[in-house]
Amino acid sequence: MQATLETRRATLAGMAMMCVGVACLCVNDALAKALASNYSPLQILFLRNLIALPFAILIAAAMGGTAALRSHRPVTHLLRGLLWISAAFLFFSSLKYLALAEATALVFVAPLFITAISALFLRDPVGWRRWLAVLVGFAGVLIAVRPGAAAFQPASLLPIATALFYAALMISARWVDRRESVWTLLLYLTGAGALLSLLVVPFVWVPVQPEDYWLFAAIALFGTAGMTLMTQAFRLAPAVVVAPLDYTALVWATLIGWLFWNELPDSPVFVGAAIIVASGVFTIWRENRVHSGTS
Repeated sequence: MQATLETRRATLAGMAMMCVGVACLCVNDALAKALASNYSPLQILFLRNLIALPFAILIAAAMGGTAALRSHRPVTHLLRGLLWISAAFLFFSSLKYLALAEATALVFVAPLFITAISALFLRDPVGWRRWLAVLVGFAGVLIAVRPGAAAFQPASLLPIATALFYAALMISARWVDRRESVWTLLLYLTGAGALLSLLVVPFVWVPVQPEDYWLFAAIALFGTAGMTLMTQAFRLAPAVVVAPLDYTALVWATLIGWLFWNELPDSPVFVGAAIIVASGVFTIWRENRVHSGTS
């Protein structure tokens, strides 16, 4: 009885952390949108990672001990950092042209990309139900993007490309040394992001305006807090419970976009987003049933 109560409390705590973490990342994206009009996405990423790196070191050491500061496969982390920087660069670039809610909704195709890549390139077994969910999800993308229609924006392809790189990032976790904790992954992702963006940021650097210092500090704070809370959520509660809560980002993105930029996506975007979310939730649920051994 006591164990059941503790499990229930841990699950509720994980759900709460996931929701707060998602909200933090939405604030992170909104700050990036505010900064994108004056700074290159690469400069935003560099300063975000540079400011966040000391905090990532402290969090990794506190949660995983000194062992979390060491990597057995640093090259793998460098590759993952490249994938993450590419995904973030594409997403931040899209925010110059798209409503925050629209860009967020299109990124939700990432679980469908993960399923497709796993089946086509890694030969993972994927049944007809998950393939059907993938097809339905991409139909939702077509409804939201409307290729060939007058309302079509080429910038809509940027969040979709973001989802593809993000899916590759998630899959690349398979090649991380199993002795390394999730805190090591977070630390080295931040460090690799800072290092890789440093290589190109001199070509796009513009002086930071004094009134923007707090925005860069805030984007590092909310980004780090979001990733930490979401990571801890998956440690406390089953993935099938907390993963679908990622879709609460659409609520936050819509609200923030409306409050600060008077953005409200049109009805096809919401219809497409609903289809994408439904197919994503089904994919997560089905993935859990397959791995748990139930049919």
